[in-house]
Amino acid sequence: MTKLNRFRNNEKLIKYGDPEWQKAYEQGLLDIHFEHIGHGKLKDQHGHEFINMISCSYLGLDTDKRILQGAQDGIAKSSTLLMGSSRLRLQPKILYEAESSLADLYGATAITNVSCGVMSCGVLPLIASGHMTDTGPVTMVFDKHAHFSMNVAKPICADEAEVLTAPHNDLNYLEDICKQHDRVAYVCDGIYSMGDKLPIKDLLTLQEKYGLFLYIDDSHGLSVYGEKGEGYARSMLEEVNSKTMIVGSLWKGLGARGSVLMLGAKDKLEIIKRHGGGSAWSQYLTTADCGAILASAEIHRTSELHELQRKLQKNIQLLDELIPNEQNGSDFPIRVLRFGEPDKAIERSYKLYQKGYYASAVFFPVVERGKAGIRIMMRANLTEEQIREFASLVKEMSYE
Repeated sequence: MTKLNRFRNNEKLIKYGDPEWQKAYEQGLLDIHFEHIGHGKLKDQHGHEFINMISCSYLGLDTDKRILQGAQDGIAKSSTLLMGSSRLRLQPKILYEAESSLADLYGATAITNVSCGVMSCGVLPLIASGHMTDTGPVTMVFDKHAHFSMNVAKPICADEAEVLTAPHNDLNYLEDICKQHDRVAYVCDGIYSMGDKLPIKDLLTLQEKYGLFLYIDDSHGLSVYGEKGEGYARSMLEEVNSKTMIVGSLWKGLGARGSVLMLGAKDKLEIIKRHGGGSAWSQYLTTADCGAILASAEIHRTSELHELQRKLQKNIQLLDELIPNEQNGSDFPIRVLRFGEPDKAIERSYKLYQKGYYASAVFFPVVERGKAGIRIMMRANLTEEQIREFASLVKEMSYE
């Protein structure tokens, strides 16, 4: 009989996690319906006004009028929102234009999809089977903190090859696996969602020494880093080589919808299109999405990008000055204030929301049990006044 719960355990996840989600729901911290009311404020279904402190649109481009106009132009130019056919057979011209623009921006072959999860579920099994490496099955090593959008593919990959889970950022463990196996792929994040970085330079050393294949989700790094907003991981590479793939969320950085996969092995693009699950047969980006991407990419080609990056860093530094935290001094925009127990995190999130700031309570399974807290995302379009007021409210609530 096949052993169960090797890579998933809904019984444990729901047993320990759902009671906390229910508490957050009862406090009105979930299922919030909002509308924009200007000046960076939102209003919920009860008329309560608040500032969003959980947006991953780090440069604040999600409300940029040029990108919204680009979305409208995409529909008008194509005379359709989405054709009811696989992109493998038919795709609107604007999709080709959007992907070509991203390829030029990032200096790599690029293909898009509706989300990172759909992209990873299509590509990771092709890595496991060896079709991205021309080798035969590959030992797949997932970092323990790898995002759910990649972890969800573990059972699929396990049907093709051996799947292991590495302690977080433990390169000694990874090197031991490389010594034991001829073909190894490492699945990880560039910037982790709880706020720490991938040791990419050390990984490149392992890649050179052992031929390690790297699959990196750099969603939280896109636009925040790089001369053209290519992201943390891509900005650390001279080129995206044939043993590296980088996936990223376009809405986090570009203020557009969808995901992009950067790859150096251009000859693998058709395999992904034909056999990459949702990359082949599911929905592709709408013409509105493509129009938004094209508009945002043009902004990324100007000095305005660097101004937004500087503004973001200034806001990060201000928050660190006002609120001591475990990520103090780092240049990525995610901060987690630890409270230990979920009840404390939910209580403080609720109090902040009542005061006009929504910061999300995070608890198991988002973080390990006993490490619950409040997660904050800094953005370039938050004002100094808003950050100072938010910090003042946080200081009124002691945290560990």
